Amino acid sequence: QVYLAESGGGLVQPGGSLRLSCAASGFLDYYTVGWLRQAPGKEREGVSCLSSSGRSTYYADSVKGRFTVSRDNAKRMVYLQMNSLKPEDTAVYYCAALGGNYDCSADVLYDYAGQGTQVTVSS
Repeated sequence: QVYLAESGGGLVQPGGSLRLSCAASGFLDYYTVGWLRQAPGKEREGVSCLSSSGRSTYYADSVKGRFTVSRDNAKRMVYLQMNSLKPEDTAVYYCAALGGNYDCSADVLYDYAGQGTQVTVSS
């Protein structure tokens, strides 16, 4: 069992930046990790993914070039750097993890997810 806790959400103006953090209860060395988001009235979608080896990544087309996922295994942390934020990025963002080294895609089925952190992009 891995418990995940997100932080770093908030209100930001369009064009601004935020860095989301995810603290894990255990070591993540052998987990594929990612970030999901769910906007009001929409289904949850995969935003980014990073395999345990670091050799496979995935970004949704809507965030490619603006968001960067990273991990610090020693600190048991996963991060999502979000730049050039747009109002359509407004959503609850969830950190997620899947045991094992997998090729990343939009269809990864994660074993664990946190409670989420709200990101609101508005002027």
